[in-house]
Amino acid sequence: MRVLITGAKGQVGSELLRQSPAVFETTGMGSADLDISNADEVARMLERLRPELIINAAAYTAVDKAESDSDRAYAVNQEAVLYLAQAAEKAEIPIFHLSTDYVFPGTSRGPYSESDSPAPKSVYGASKLAGERVLAEHCSRHMILRTSWVFGASGNNFVKTMLRLGRERDELSVVADQRGGPTSARSIAEALWRLARHYAENASLPWGIYHFSGAPACSWNEFAVEVFAQATQEGLLTAPPRVAPITTEQYPTTAKRPANSELDCSKIKLALGISQPDWRVELRSVLKELKTD
Repeated sequence: MRVLITGAKGQVGSELLRQSPAVFETTGMGSADLDISNADEVARMLERLRPELIINAAAYTAVDKAESDSDRAYAVNQEAVLYLAQAAEKAEIPIFHLSTDYVFPGTSRGPYSESDSPAPKSVYGASKLAGERVLAEHCSRHMILRTSWVFGASGNNFVKTMLRLGRERDELSVVADQRGGPTSARSIAEALWRLARHYAENASLPWGIYHFSGAPACSWNEFAVEVFAQATQEGLLTAPPRVAPITTEQYPTTAKRPANSELDCSKIKLALGISQPDWRVELRSVLKELKTD
């Protein structure tokens, strides 16, 4: 089966390429190879490659910058998804698409399920929700995988930022009143390839929206503490810095973040047998990889 991965240079895209099973003929396209916000370019590429499955890992993910760069955020997160969806539907190609916990407002006391109503608080979240909606409207066979707090050995992410700051400072202040599920890029790629295998073997999937994130839920502060503890054990830090808990109000950002980003991942477990990974185990693997780089 021929698979096209868009956003192949990003955190998840690079992991998808690295893990690509031998049974798939995988082509990865970064933004320099394919401008998915150009409808003609998308149509030409699909005509040339004739993929049998598209995994769209491309996204505008600069959450704060999106507040002042909304045109570009929507171009990548909505318009590009529309062009992919229209071209894929015409060619009868299904699409797997990554979305985010930021489509929710974060006011729920419990985890968000797929049936809960989205109400994003940021341009980034709104643009990703808009992308979900055009995909669902224009491509009948789609899998939307909402995930959260992505980290990995490549790209920019919270883990790598904490490692850098941990080397520079003896004490840090990290927000303790925002909760979510850290999710490794590797585990997301593994889940997507499991879905691809299911589709290749069965010629179908229970299409729709699914949640997939790491467990257990934690705060950014708790995430940072674990990063520093494991990094010290791995020899990436000589000693863990002190991590002081602060509130969101004490650390204002340009874009508003949801206070509760926890996702209920029971649907994907019941429908497809995909369980939530333990992010602490995934973190260990990422740190070991960073250690050898």
